[in-house]
Amino acid sequence: MRSRRGRLVLAAACGAVALTTAACSLPAGVRSADTARVADAASLPAEEIPEDQLAPAATSLTQPDPSAAPAATAGGKDDNSTWPTKWGPLSPLDRDLIKKVRLATLWEMTMAQEAIQRASSAKVRTISKEIAAQHHVLDKGALDLAKKFDIRLPVKPTEDQARWMADITSRTGRDYDVTYVKWLRLAHGGIFPAIGSVRGTTQNTLVRKYAEECNAAVLNHQRLLESTGLAGPDAFPTPPPV
Repeated sequence: MRSRRGRLVLAAACGAVALTTAACSLPAGVRSADTARVADAASLPAEEIPEDQLAPAATSLTQPDPSAAPAATAGGKDDNSTWPTKWGPLSPLDRDLIKKVRLATLWEMTMAQEAIQRASSAKVRTISKEIAAQHHVLDKGALDLAKKFDIRLPVKPTEDQARWMADITSRTGRDYDVTYVKWLRLAHGGIFPAIGSVRGTTQNTLVRKYAEECNAAVLNHQRLLESTGLAGPDAFPTPPPV
């Protein structure tokens, strides 16, 4: 087991409070939807998640429960090795999916909850309730897996996600609805291929089950967002090269 697991429960509680605060806060900056940078991978940064976006090594997300099954024997906090666990090997790709689902929830659930109150369309308000509820379930799954496997999770959205949040929040009326649908549909289209890659390759039984849950939820969210009739061409990621 890694040396940081034995930190005091007080540090765990502080880490959890910091996580809750970061997930609920909205960015101050605002950029136009026409000028905000659109990453092809949407909410999935291609590089390693920056250190300042990860929770401390010993938090409520990583502190093992004495009664729980043994966690993975990790080679290091950011290593690229496959970790042995009682549920099967845990690959870097497996761990990355858990982090990215957490990242998605940090902003998508927040914006869905806001849209329930602010969207001008009854349809958008209705689908946002379902999206927010399902993200809550996915987030709980990510937190549970992070605790079992001693994975450090992000505590705040990426810069792109923060810009999208600011862009949505700055709008009103139908413009709000269109911008909200655009950014959420783009992000869901970005994470969808990553989920399939993990489901097709993982040897870890817990991650396999979680990938299936993510796949079902993200597919449903794409359908819900498209059902509004507000998802224009810029709401879809650029197709990968053939």
